[in-house]
Amino acid sequence: MNRVAAAVLATPPRLGRVRLVAIDGPSGSGKSTYAAELAAQIPDSRLVSTDEFATWDDPIAWWPRLVAGVFHPLGAGRPGRYRRTQWVNGKPGPGDWVDVPVPGTLLVEGVSSGRRSIMSSLSALIWCELPDPLRRLERAVARDGADSRAELVRWQAFESGWYPVDRTRDRASIVVLCDRSRTSSVR
Repeated sequence: MNRVAAAVLATPPRLGRVRLVAIDGPSGSGKSTYAAELAAQIPDSRLVSTDEFATWDDPIAWWPRLVAGVFHPLGAGRPGRYRRTQWVNGKPGPGDWVDVPVPGTLLVEGVSSGRRSIMSSLSALIWCELPDPLRRLERAVARDGADSRAELVRWQAFESGWYPVDRTRDRASIVVLCDRSRTSSVR
């Protein structure tokens, strides 16, 4: 992973003075773990997860909240702020406010974080891959609990439509295989 951190640090900032890095890929592919490990290797970095915005019923329409609350202020050299989604008894609602100081590198991790609309501001797009959808589903269920299985199946169906249209993997500057036994850079 040191090679990926070095590659990210070698990219120029494209969101004002901030390097914006998206870590995208399907649910259960290892994005969250990979992003946390990468953030630990990049000095002056912040990590924002799309899980703090998305809900089962709103997988992508929350995007303007991230753009207005985080990307626009950081691009102008000002701190950002957003209200995270909080889950209570399985229901999403408004949670705590999260302040985002201006970092050298902002890592945004999660499904649709590397969407086409943000490409001009991205310094790097990392695609996390685990090709077997059944294995990804089992990893996601292990993470989120057995009660989430039906929602995760529905979420994977959404992803199977989203990614071919957005062509996220095709635009990735770095592709990594995220397997618990090993993580390797593919491209």
